[in-house]
Amino acid sequence: MRFDIITIFPEIFNSFQSEALIARAQKKKIISINPHNLRKWTADAHQSVDDRPYGGGAGMVMMVEPILKAVMVLRKSPPPSVPPHRRGRKGGGARVILFSAKGK
Repeated sequence: MRFDIITIFPEIFNSFQSEALIARAQKKKIISINPHNLRKWTADAHQSVDDRPYGGGAGMVMMVEPILKAVMVLRKSPPPSVPPHRRGRKGGGARVILFSAKGK
């Protein structure tokens, strides 16, 4: 099972990847965890991933363009563990989970 994590802080995942159950599962090739830096899919020189909220107000929101580009690129190639009968499906049967700032 492959986990592709799109984040602006990919280094955070280095510490827990080498601990206990996750480390053993990766060593046995049961899972693979691949953090990806969202800034890789930005279009500007500053690699901006956030923008002001539409309609004003305090805070910042994530720009949809880099997230969409990242998801599209990562879904194009199915992981090798996907059975051949499922490889024809978009994304190889992959699921996309987007965490909300609200925590739901």
